[in-house]
Amino acid sequence: MHIEPGLVSAAKVAVANVAAVALVGAHALQFVRQPQLVVRSLLAALFFSLFMQSFHLPAGPSELHFIGAMPIYLILGFVPTLVGFAAGLLVQGILFEPTDLVNLGVNTLSLALPLLVLHHTAGRRVDGLSVRNILKLDAIYYAGVALMVGFWLSLGDTATPFAAWAGFAAHYLPVVLIEPLVTIALVGLLRPHAAHPALRFCTTLRTA
Repeated sequence: MHIEPGLVSAAKVAVANVAAVALVGAHALQFVRQPQLVVRSLLAALFFSLFMQSFHLPAGPSELHFIGAMPIYLILGFVPTLVGFAAGLLVQGILFEPTDLVNLGVNTLSLALPLLVLHHTAGRRVDGLSVRNILKLDAIYYAGVALMVGFWLSLGDTATPFAAWAGFAAHYLPVVLIEPLVTIALVGLLRPHAAHPALRFCTTLRTA
């Protein structure tokens, strides 16, 4: 989901940076009323970074990553996941790939906007964490990520063949199939202990 530096003009990157800061900043205002969201956001950034570094490879005009969006979202909540994505991308850019900092706003929006849409649609209507529901959430989210990559490529100064984007989108299919297993395993591991004060503070999980 990373857009390589140079594909999107500096002016469009600047607009994306402003939009990303506004989006993340507006949601981070909830930290004032719910200080525990700060802890959850730090955990989200940590786990997101670990997931991202665990598996990544070039895929057409972008890069394929294991994002771990659904386990983070379902365990830590919407705002921590949104803020954690931005913080995680910033930290990874500083520590591992400084060239990615050029498109920090672009890449943040590629992850944050699909999450925003998911949360305000299917995410609020999920009745239980069945395999079917988790597969549905993953499919919606990663379809959104693929569309965002296509959006940025369509704005690029260099023409990108549709087949190249389609190849990138197809590469996400294994992730959509594997990530639900990770989600189910982590939720199943943590949920029986959800009443523990530390988990009540750090997660949105509740005992079934």
